[in-house]
Amino acid sequence: MFAVLRALLRLSGYFLLGVAVVAAVVDGSKSIAAGSFAFTPVGQVWFELSPASLNISQAAIQRHVSPLLWDPVIQTVLGWPVWLALPPLAFLLLILGMRRRPVAALV
Repeated sequence: MFAVLRALLRLSGYFLLGVAVVAAVVDGSKSIAAGSFAFTPVGQVWFELSPASLNISQAAIQRHVSPLLWDPVIQTVLGWPVWLALPPLAFLLLILGMRRRPVAALV
């Protein structure tokens, strides 16, 4: 059971790393074409993929957790480039999905 969960966490981590690399390439090509630094923020991507879930998340966090968490913290992360925001989450998933080494018992 836990092996399947760890494999799913590793797969998700590798997927997010791949998305971050693709986003970096896309933003790099946009920057070269524009002649200045250009990036796609996380909030824009989330809004384009699912605007309803973004609105629901905002309402739920502001009502049930804290309005102070949404405005300074999550708003800041939503303004980050995708290639900067995804790798920490990907590495966290990869660490959580690592295989555990058996511990040798000293007898």
